[in-house]
Amino acid sequence: SMGGQTALQVGMDLWKSGQLQKAGVEVLGTQIPVIEATEDREMFSAKLKEIEETIALSYAATTVEEGMEAANKIGYPVLVRAAYALGGLGSGFAENDDEMRDLCAKALSNSSQILIDQDLRGWKELEYEVVRDASDNCITVCNMENFDPLGIHTGDSIVMAPSQTLSNEEYHMLRDTAVKVVRHLGIVGECNIQYALHPESLEYCIIEVNARLSRSSALASKATGYPLAFVAAKLCLGMPLTDVINAVTKKTQACFEPSLDYIVTKIPRWDMAKFEGVSTEIGS
Repeated sequence: SMGGQTALQVGMDLWKSGQLQKAGVEVLGTQIPVIEATEDREMFSAKLKEIEETIALSYAATTVEEGMEAANKIGYPVLVRAAYALGGLGSGFAENDDEMRDLCAKALSNSSQILIDQDLRGWKELEYEVVRDASDNCITVCNMENFDPLGIHTGDSIVMAPSQTLSNEEYHMLRDTAVKVVRHLGIVGECNIQYALHPESLEYCIIEVNARLSRSSALASKATGYPLAFVAAKLCLGMPLTDVINAVTKKTQACFEPSLDYIVTKIPRWDMAKFEGVSTEIGS
């Protein structure tokens, strides 16, 4: 739950190679099958179907040919992403077969699996930070909204906490879904769930669930005064939320949902001087 995408990947590889079992290392918090279910698109889709939740139309591929086939099933334009990748590495939109072929080759150089998603550009992009303990106590700590619509990567977008354009109905609909999904998956510790919400209706779909702390978690911790990494560490050790004292306030339990009467914004900074010869266009 606490090491980000790289640590998650290393941990998964160590487990698959049998090194952890050989050394007698026990996995605390969110278990390996749960992490696999959130990282593997097909498994994730099957899990969500069990509770009648929907994800964006999406296919996984391991070759350029499979990617082309998936794109033609969904219909152009499509979003191509590398699975198990950090910060949208190797992703972009393809409008036709030629662009698709190039993007697939690029994404497959970063990952053994690529994801081809339906184009939801223009929909609102939202995120909820959720914590759950081993006793099934589950709360949403913070929700965030991207200033830019779907199509611009969260890392490149202004992010506001809490969300500013959701109605009460929309907020609670997505909150209830977040708790239902996290409980069904069996995550213990901290995670975040990302949504695409149609700007003019209650139609939504789940983009992904990260069974780990992310850059958004750092923003949520600062915005709410709720130390997510600290709480996640305690929950992984088997403590219930009701026994964890908030390290910031030193008085309140971790089993409450912070209420904000202020707005926190994250504005990205691009230091192009660090990267020579790269494209300065904002991608997905």
